Amino acid sequence: MVDKNGETLRYHIENESKTAREILMAVYEALSEKGYNPINQIVGYILSGDPTYITSHKNARNLIRKIERDELVEELLKEYLSK
Repeated sequence: MVDKNGETLRYHIENESKTAREILMAVYEALSEKGYNPINQIVGYILSGDPTYITSHKNARNLIRKIERDELVEELLKEYLSK
């Protein structure tokens, strides 16, 4: 894009990528705030792929859809087995 003086404009878009852990924690918090059982809801989402298991509160539904479900399972297993 060129401005009115004929100079090229540059835009910098920051990468807002979050780790799977950060996303899971944010989704867990949003589900808790809305009064849901976050473990049951996240498991339901992982098993079915149905995003309606996740609330849209605090953009949680969009956040969790940024990660493939198999990546979520992998992250959970890594954390569980590392203890």
